Amino acid sequence: MKPFAIAGMQLDLSAIHENVTQMGVRLDVLMSVYPWVQMVVFSELAPFGPLIKNTRPFPAPEEEIFRGWAKKHGIWLLPGSMFETEGDKVYNTAMVIDPNGEVVGHYRKMFPFRPYEEGVESGTEFLVFDVPDAGRFGVSICYDLWFPETARTLASMGAEVILHPTLTGTIDRDVELSIVRASAAQNQCFIFGINGFGDCGNGRSIIVGPAGEVLYQGFSAPEMIPLEIDFERVRRSREFGLRGLGQQLKSFRDRSVEFSVYAPEGREWPYLKSLGELIKPERGSQAGLHSPKELGQ
Repeated sequence: MKPFAIAGMQLDLSAIHENVTQMGVRLDVLMSVYPWVQMVVFSELAPFGPLIKNTRPFPAPEEEIFRGWAKKHGIWLLPGSMFETEGDKVYNTAMVIDPNGEVVGHYRKMFPFRPYEEGVESGTEFLVFDVPDAGRFGVSICYDLWFPETARTLASMGAEVILHPTLTGTIDRDVELSIVRASAAQNQCFIFGINGFGDCGNGRSIIVGPAGEVLYQGFSAPEMIPLEIDFERVRRSREFGLRGLGQQLKSFRDRSVEFSVYAPEGREWPYLKSLGELIKPERGSQAGLHSPKELGQ
């Protein structure tokens, strides 16, 4: 058995005021009540909420605060994500900090929620990291998981746990929960899908095991969610198959087909081009009506 204890923090977060102070207080409470926790994961954009005006260049001043928390409690820490400015570009970026307070990596969200997450660039680099004497972790953010290639790549890089901070306050959360379960089963890994609450989500965080089973699903309320996982479950599933059946990663490795849709020219396939621009629907468009703009009004 290879146990490891991870806590998800589903907090009531503000889009107007900073949330860093609250995050620190709740982390202190968590570690006081559950001192056996070894890693803590906050939700997407937890420190400052979803308004892009809160972007800042990295390393941001808050990074020192987060590093101090990790060192103080001797934990691995993923303090949600923040909008990061680099030149004239903005990214949605998460960081991972080790128990010594050192930043081991940054991950930029690959699939901003377009057309709604306007003005945010796509990241291009995956992030996996090893926790000594435990296992390998990968990071994705919210809408990334709607694209199965992201989880498949992390699993192919050896990730046994995917840390997945989320900011979902929309009516598609139930679909998202199904995607988390399917992704965990397809890749035979644990997924910690930690959503925010209040201005930053509708809660219902989910933790799923390597057979696609729900280990815990939260409510629409603030919650601290500590849970111990066993890495040997992932390793046995990948060696002998999900419930002794499908060995998906081995089949993917040994495939005979190359997927031409992923080649650069795949973007030009006629059907994909026929779908039109990636733009936000306007009033009346969902009912098949012309917008005032289209009518020249």
